[in-house]
Amino acid sequence: MPEVPHNLEGHSELAAQFSSNTDRQLNPRIKGKHASSTENRRMVWENVIWPLILGLNRSFFTLKEYQERRDHYCRLHRITPSRVAGGFVSLLVKGILVREKEIYSIHYRLIPYMRKRAHLEYGQVIKEINTKR
Repeated sequence: MPEVPHNLEGHSELAAQFSSNTDRQLNPRIKGKHASSTENRRMVWENVIWPLILGLNRSFFTLKEYQERRDHYCRLHRITPSRVAGGFVSLLVKGILVREKEIYSIHYRLIPYMRKRAHLEYGQVIKEINTKR
């Protein structure tokens, strides 16, 4: 662990913050809460939701269809379903996915990409749904 600068001695909160930030710099695998959420949303969108939408060739899916795709992805990549579930819920909160009763659908601005069968990365999704027209 790096040595706390002498000007932070006696300020335990600042010293702890310095230590935490330094740990993240030394070990880039330690991510903050925001970075982890974004990574999970990106993973779920690019590896589960968008391939599911393209495979079904429609802008909506059922919970069962999602679960089958999720379970397949989790087995293939040895990832826990709870990590994928967090990303899924986060996509709902962001408004990328919309739930109506038992059906989940993609944001209406993403439908043209689906019709063109375009490769749609998470970053482009965010830009598209947040663009004012």
